[in-house]
Amino acid sequence: MRSRVQISFCFLLLSLVVSAACGAQSPGGPAEKRQHALALEAQGKTAEAEAEWRMLSERLPKNPESWAHMGLLEARQEHYKEAVSFYRKALELNPGTPGLRMNLALALFKGGELKEALQEFAVLETAASANPAELQRLRILIGMTHYGLGQYSEAIAPLQAAAEADKSSLPLRLALAHSCLWVKKTQCVMDVYHQILELNAESAEADMLAAEALDEMKDTQGAITMMRAAVKVNPQEPNVHFALGYLLWTQKQYAESESEFRAELASDPQHVQAMAYLADGMIKTQRAEEAVPWLRKAVALNPENGFAHLNLGILAMDSGRNDEALKELQAAEKLTPEDVNVHWRLGKLYRALGRKDDAKAEFDQAATLNQAANEDLRKRIEEGKRHGAPAASDAQ
Repeated sequence: MRSRVQISFCFLLLSLVVSAACGAQSPGGPAEKRQHALALEAQGKTAEAEAEWRMLSERLPKNPESWAHMGLLEARQEHYKEAVSFYRKALELNPGTPGLRMNLALALFKGGELKEALQEFAVLETAASANPAELQRLRILIGMTHYGLGQYSEAIAPLQAAAEADKSSLPLRLALAHSCLWVKKTQCVMDVYHQILELNAESAEADMLAAEALDEMKDTQGAITMMRAAVKVNPQEPNVHFALGYLLWTQKQYAESESEFRAELASDPQHVQAMAYLADGMIKTQRAEEAVPWLRKAVALNPENGFAHLNLGILAMDSGRNDEALKELQAAEKLTPEDVNVHWRLGKLYRALGRKDDAKAEFDQAATLNQAANEDLRKRIEEGKRHGAPAASDAQ
């Protein structure tokens, strides 16, 4: 199970104050034009200020100040590519200009050039070791850059250090908890969850994270309890009803899971996963006719939902519509090639159609996947024994 809850970069970017990189006045430079450019900049007259700085750069091409200010003005307009070009030119002329490398790094970060931004942040972090406030800022930036790159393992250390330094930051702890969850460090998630509760005892998002961690730990009942708490705290939280419904569905509690899926659809009528699992519960409770419209709507909204294609194929096969069944099951196989049930159903259909070789290939594939799953289960049981966990709990 995966929550679609995602951490926004906005809280981070709003907290960052971009400083202009102003060097000393060049000896013999056009002082009046410089002062005029600074005045235009202060008045928010961006185009006029940039024109002045551009003229100064033409007169004094070796002075980094004009290039740095043009970079700043472009960044304020969210023209990050242009800003980066100006900042790099200024750095080339004077790498020691105060604030310049940070402005370059932030422009790269905001422009989505995260790998390049990370390189600049790393340089700045080394130089900021004696400045606690600047070091904290950089840890946040480095952690969130790794996070944005999907490098969750690498994000954990800087986010942990930043969270330790800022005992009151909920956003930092949520980003940290998500990073831990996505690399399956479930104890880390639970530790951060308790920290979040100390700051905000009514955090639906924290309860959802804890539920996901417990689900990873195979404590489904604990996960259900936590997800119920999340629903109680904020029934309007995106995905909260779906997540609870999914957990109940895994426990074959179809009536209650249906209520949760319907609640999710009431707030998000295009929630494809809620439609697909709602329909599956209907099929399992002998209400196939009710399920079909939901499945067709799910596929219409998202043709890449393999679960909906699988169920449409099963229903078509059960009704003797083999051509339709073949189309749906082949679509499901393409989208979810690791699903044993897809191969098994296709094998049965091919056998019914007299395609013996195709049937054998599908049954063989299903057997191979089952063998791999059994081996994985055996390893988890052995791992549980080594850590003192009862084998039965691992096998549930």
